[in-house]
Amino acid sequence: MRFSRAWLAIAVAPRWRAHVALAVIVAFALATVLAAIAGARRGGSAQERLRAGALPADILVQSQIPDFDWDRVRALPGVAAVAPTVVSALSVQGVRLGWDSAPPADAEIWRSVERPVVLAGRLPDPARADEVVVLPHFLDEYGKGVGDSVVIQLSTPEEVNLIGDTSGTVARHGPRVVARIVGVIRSPYYVDPSGATGTILPSPGLFLRYRENFIGTDGRGGFTIALVRLAGGEAGIPAFRARFAALTARPAVKIENLATTRRQVDRLLGYEAAVLLALGLSVLAAGTLLIGQSTARLVGSSIPALRTLRAPGLTPRQAVAAAALGPALAGAAGAMTGVLGAAAASPWLPIGAAASYEPRPGFDLDWAVLLPGLLGAPIVLALGAAGYAWILFAAARSPRRRTPSVIAAAAGRQGWPVPIQTGLRFALERGRGLDTLPVGSALTGTVAGVLGVLAALTFAAGVADAATNPARYGQTHQLIVFLGFNGQGIPPDRAVAALAADPDVAGIEDRPMSPAVSGHLTLSLYGYAPGRHPVPVGGLLAGRLPATDTEVLLATRTAETLGMGVGDRIPLTGTRGSHEYTVSGVGFVPEGPANNYAEGALATPGGYRALFDAYEIDFLLIALRPGADVTTAAARLGRTSSEALDGARLGFVPFYEPRQLVEIKGISGLPATLGGFLALLALAATGHALTVAVRRRRHEVAVLRALGLTPAQSRWIVLTQAGTLALFGLVAGVPLGLALGRVLWRVVAEGAPLLYVPPTPVGTLLLIAPAALLAAAALAVWPARTAARIRVAAVLRAE
Repeated sequence: MRFSRAWLAIAVAPRWRAHVALAVIVAFALATVLAAIAGARRGGSAQERLRAGALPADILVQSQIPDFDWDRVRALPGVAAVAPTVVSALSVQGVRLGWDSAPPADAEIWRSVERPVVLAGRLPDPARADEVVVLPHFLDEYGKGVGDSVVIQLSTPEEVNLIGDTSGTVARHGPRVVARIVGVIRSPYYVDPSGATGTILPSPGLFLRYRENFIGTDGRGGFTIALVRLAGGEAGIPAFRARFAALTARPAVKIENLATTRRQVDRLLGYEAAVLLALGLSVLAAGTLLIGQSTARLVGSSIPALRTLRAPGLTPRQAVAAAALGPALAGAAGAMTGVLGAAAASPWLPIGAAASYEPRPGFDLDWAVLLPGLLGAPIVLALGAAGYAWILFAAARSPRRRTPSVIAAAAGRQGWPVPIQTGLRFALERGRGLDTLPVGSALTGTVAGVLGVLAALTFAAGVADAATNPARYGQTHQLIVFLGFNGQGIPPDRAVAALAADPDVAGIEDRPMSPAVSGHLTLSLYGYAPGRHPVPVGGLLAGRLPATDTEVLLATRTAETLGMGVGDRIPLTGTRGSHEYTVSGVGFVPEGPANNYAEGALATPGGYRALFDAYEIDFLLIALRPGADVTTAAARLGRTSSEALDGARLGFVPFYEPRQLVEIKGISGLPATLGGFLALLALAATGHALTVAVRRRRHEVAVLRALGLTPAQSRWIVLTQAGTLALFGLVAGVPLGLALGRVLWRVVAEGAPLLYVPPTPVGTLLLIAPAALLAAAALAVWPARTAARIRVAAVLRAE
């Protein structure tokens, strides 16, 4: 009882505010660290958890065969389920939708393939034409949810037939269907593309009832593609490809391996998880330093009082326990609060692309992360406080010797002013005994902070560039004009002549596309003909563009899949037979309706015609002059083309924004946040070193004051110490941080993939030195004031 009273009176009562502050710091740091780690675990596993029990599709068959009978595919060996969808974007009044809002063509979808997680409501009745489901982002974009209605506007069969004959944009004067939103869903294939404006998926009954309004009276105006689940999974794709080619007599049908897309998503989710973990670790480092400093101050301030109790009988172990008990209890309270905070943050996690794959959004308790934090943080803090108290008690009996700093010694030999020499010693000499300073942690903290800030902001500069510059993905055009499909459409020469004279058009090129086969891989082969108005080429990673009819450029992932590089020979098969080509270069191709920008190939017009009698899809790429408004230009070009092409309505759409660009844009704030916590680490290390130096070496300052040092010169001691720490951090941290940030960004750029351009955060490089010195000066204000107000006589008497 007497020990408890003494402990409360000496170690706790005089410093209860400091104990509360320690608990708050522990709670905030632990909540952030645990939330980041739990969010990383949750985000990294989101896709696999969504796939569990979902019967996900293995391939997407983009046959583009009009009026194809998919029952013939269901009968093939190894096929577990087939779910065809219509290649026809919906038109919903007041809603801007993308191509992913494609109507299912039969009732097998969401039952035997792509079984979704129903986040709200229910699945639509496959027999009803007036029910739809939406993906989650639709609710945020349009404020409509389960129970609300949308109006679907269809075309007449004649208008759809016109598309099959002349291409262009389909008119819509057919039936109006008032449909009710009955559910919100998510599945491995049906996820919100990052940056999408919202996705509506009708009931299969819409197509079954209005079939001719989607594909025309004879199927010429549209076609269906299909998601297919194979009994053998990805391993069954080669056999399916051969059977499908035999069934259709088309060896070059585009069959997309969805496992490839899944692996790309896994890489992105892994990147997001790594950034979150890095954020958690940076907060852990900064929090550990702040908590360690607060604990050290509490323990150190209680040592003199506890030493006076040694004479009445306080044992060394009791003294250590008394010094450590207050911080330990504060840590326990902070840990409990921190765990509650991490749990409360779980509805906002995971972040970025992972949020689109999370099967159970909302509140989540990851006890594998929370429990170690709840139990481990107080134990570690208690052991650290006890160990530090033991060191201080032992240091009180040790002689005061210090190893001189080389820099401080050199300053002394050069006759530098005494305040400068003393400040250098405070910054660089650790000392011994009770006047020991945290020189190592201060220097390490400042270097780590500057290095981390510059690395994070260098990385952030790369992210910002990649999130706003489609040319990094090889997309240097802003508009796409569809001319036709399956060899039927508007002649490209007429369209180019009609559009090239527009003042906003900087370049325009024809890009016919058809699927070609090389070994086990089907790829989108584009014809490449720059002509008189070339579109700037972007994304050439190696070699050069094809110059002869026997050369091709391979997209980077296609080259990786085939194990080929510049100079290798690649066999390609099209509708006219097989030919061998030389790989002239590796880079990016146009992002299209059937391919990613990193998948496919480019060939000259002659090389393209050697494989194909006609194109599967033909479109123009249009690059606009800098500063041109895309919407205004598209509207004007539409009017111009209609007049020049005898009323034909060309379909102008914005370029296909690469998914990687939008997903990187969604997490662009994380690196800067990480840099902020690392800056906190540097500030905490410097501030603690300055405060501790004045307190522990006040005797040295008092002696100098007795010998004639003025209060103003006392301030210069602390300012010199702060400036030395800041300069040390800048000299070592700036070059290392810039190099580390570029290395990390190169790794991400090559994995995305995108064109790597070394990021240089010019503003950060210009501001980091003055900002660091100003921050150090600001941190030195209070310790300098304390040093200037030292009571010389009182300190010397106490010593």
